[in-house]
Amino acid sequence: MPDSPSEAVSRLLEAWRGEIRAGAVYELIARRERNPQRAEILRKMAEGEAGHRRRLEARMHDLGITVPDPAGVRISPWLRLQARLAPIDRLLAAREAAENDEVDDLYRRPTGDDATDTLFRDIRRDERSHSLAVADLRGDSDAPTPTPAAPPAQARLDRILGRETWHQTGSGWVSGAIYGANDGLAAVFGIVSGVSGATGGSHIVLTAGVAGAIASALSMATGAFLAERSELEVAEANVDRERREIAEHPDEELEELSLFYQLKGIPKETAETLAAEQARDPDALLRVLTVEELGHAQAAGNPVQASMAAGISTGVGAVIPVIPFIFLRGDTAIVVAGVVSLLAHFAVGAAKTLFTLRSWWAAGLEMTLAGVIVGGATYAVGLAFS
Repeated sequence: MPDSPSEAVSRLLEAWRGEIRAGAVYELIARRERNPQRAEILRKMAEGEAGHRRRLEARMHDLGITVPDPAGVRISPWLRLQARLAPIDRLLAAREAAENDEVDDLYRRPTGDDATDTLFRDIRRDERSHSLAVADLRGDSDAPTPTPAAPPAQARLDRILGRETWHQTGSGWVSGAIYGANDGLAAVFGIVSGVSGATGGSHIVLTAGVAGAIASALSMATGAFLAERSELEVAEANVDRERREIAEHPDEELEELSLFYQLKGIPKETAETLAAEQARDPDALLRVLTVEELGHAQAAGNPVQASMAAGISTGVGAVIPVIPFIFLRGDTAIVVAGVVSLLAHFAVGAAKTLFTLRSWWAAGLEMTLAGVIVGGATYAVGLAFS
């Protein structure tokens, strides 16, 4: 076995594990991506990570390093849940940050082995390209402003879209169940703490807590229904406006569709022919332009489903501080309710990171601290009125 610097060995193994994890995450995101073009880009990026892994393995063989079993490199269950549940744009932002960190921390520093350093420089260039590709997938530039380097088709399309300033992109209803539980838990914990301070943990706490839980659940359910209904109305209005654009500016909309095709790599003549074919059926033209211009904006959720999820989850979160008072009274009930509620605060805070991608323990502690502040403040207010 040839002599090799320990730094080169450890960095090769670290990079190898990182490429496996990155490829797996890209694959998980690609399975969720509904846009075929974006999904294909993500799969190619996963293949690129696999290519890096093979090159690292080849260098490890040259150095006489035993390549571990890839099956031993596991993605944590929490990361898998995040990849399946978190908003795709947030996942891409996290991957972009990870690509930049790998470039700066892993591949840039010399290892003491010239061949390994050369390989790392090559991979570093690829990782930079991946970072740019991820940034492009995220659509970091919200406004359709052409740059001097923009291709002619892009510049012309930007001018057309610049006139159509009505495009809306709703934020969508994301992780409503967890956030509903968060709201219900925090609100009713405050009620229970305040009434406990005022009454010493009497039966009145149970009455106030149940009433607060029901009120919170109904409030969240109706709020979620109205919000989702509004998003549906905005999506329908967008489609109606696009229909009017086709009726009022048919030539411009036809050119717009041709330009979208050209930006996908289709030659201008073929793109114009395809656009003309679509224009023969106004409904087909509307569907295509709606998808190209609005993306996922027209894919609103179900108001009834949103309402039920928000209401039920809020009710579940809200009832947690109340449960001890079903069985206990006095100081014992107050202490048990406080402990149970703060543990629930930590759990809800950690669960939120499935969507925010923050550190689960930091988010859990932050939520617990918020519970301590709410509970302590309202208990003090209750004592003042006792």
